[in-house]
Amino acid sequence: MSDLPFTGLADIIWLTLRLAGVTTLILIVLATPLAWWLAKSRGWPSQAVGALVSLPIVLPPTVLGFYLLIALGPHSVLMAPFQAFGIRTLAFTFTGLVIGSVIYSMPFAVQPLRNAFLAVEQDSLDAAATLGASGLSTFLRVVAPLSAPGYVVAAILTFAHTIGEFGVVLMIGGAIPGETNVLSIEVFKSVEALEWGRAHAIASLLVAFGFVAVLSLLRLERRISWPGFNAR
Repeated sequence: MSDLPFTGLADIIWLTLRLAGVTTLILIVLATPLAWWLAKSRGWPSQAVGALVSLPIVLPPTVLGFYLLIALGPHSVLMAPFQAFGIRTLAFTFTGLVIGSVIYSMPFAVQPLRNAFLAVEQDSLDAAATLGASGLSTFLRVVAPLSAPGYVVAAILTFAHTIGEFGVVLMIGGAIPGETNVLSIEVFKSVEALEWGRAHAIASLLVAFGFVAVLSLLRLERRISWPGFNAR
């Protein structure tokens, strides 16, 4: 690597942003029905699923990365159906990183959406039902607009959390240039190579981004009043 702090960073930044963007889009789609079900269900199955979804918050990233490495590896039962198409493993690929990021960042998308759905008053849903609106129409015309702040919070948290990933990325992605070498990994590599100037430069970028993300959440929090909502 070059001694110049920002040499060759454009591709790494683009790869990191692409990973965060793809992960955020996928999670917004997947988290919507899951968060709605968790918000409306009261039985033990929903509690168990909620705990499972929240597990990445308390698990060490390396533990999750270890099991994902096994699940996406060439000897995994999950990968067996794909071997007929010439796909032996998804470990150490961009696709594997996306899968790991979706699982690791899922609670940061589901929880804000669940809080937003809980804040939608039942009277609004009853009024839509009285007017003959279907369940899907009620969600699209009533629930989704009222929950817009929740979608903004979920998107910011998911994107920022994915940008800051390290343990999961290192375990299932390594540091393949153009494929899995994201900013957090590049900081680690720079420190290992004793390139302190480069490490400081990249770390400063990540600190600045994190500050803007948290500040945006705090400013948004002041404008909304959901029961039990806490973006922090």
